Amino acid sequence: MSYGILAEFKSPERLLEAANRARAAGYAIEAYSPFPVEGLAEITGMRRNSIPAIVLGGGLAGGIGGYFMQWYSAVISYPINSGGKPLHSWPEFIPVTFETTVLVAALAGVVGMLALNGLPRLHHPLFNVPEFHLASRNRFFLCIRADDARPFLEKLEPVGIWDVPE
Repeated sequence: MSYGILAEFKSPERLLEAANRARAAGYAIEAYSPFPVEGLAEITGMRRNSIPAIVLGGGLAGGIGGYFMQWYSAVISYPINSGGKPLHSWPEFIPVTFETTVLVAALAGVVGMLALNGLPRLHHPLFNVPEFHLASRNRFFLCIRADDARPFLEKLEPVGIWDVPE
C-alpha cells in the first residue's frame, strides 16, 4: 500500500491547473508550495479550523479561573480586613484576571494547534521522496492519494512523478 503519487510542477499556475483537474476528476489531493498560491486552499478543500474557538474558550476559562482564585482566597479561604476595604474588592483583581486570561488563551491556542495538526509528527511519508525538501524553496508539488493516478498525472505533464510509500 502506498501513501499516494507525488508530481512536481514548474510554476504555481501549472500546480493550480493540475489541482483543479485532479479535484474535478474526484481525487483526494494535497498541494505543497513555497508560498501561498491564491485559490489553492479552496481547491484542496481546506476549511477553517476551530483555533479561534479554542483560544476564546481558553481565555474565558483563564479569566474566570483567575478571578475565582482571587475571590476565593480573599473572601472565603483567608479573609483579611485591610484598611476597611471590602473583602471582595474587584478592582485589585483585574491585573491577575487579565494575566491569567492571556496565559491560558495562549496555552490553549498552542495545544489546540498541535492537536489539530496531529503534531508532533516526526515523520511523513512524503519525506521519503528525495526532491520533496525543495517544496519549501522553489518547487510545487501535488500529491494524489490514490494508487491509480499515475496515468492521470502523466497527462498533466509534470516535471517528475514519484510513488510515495506508506
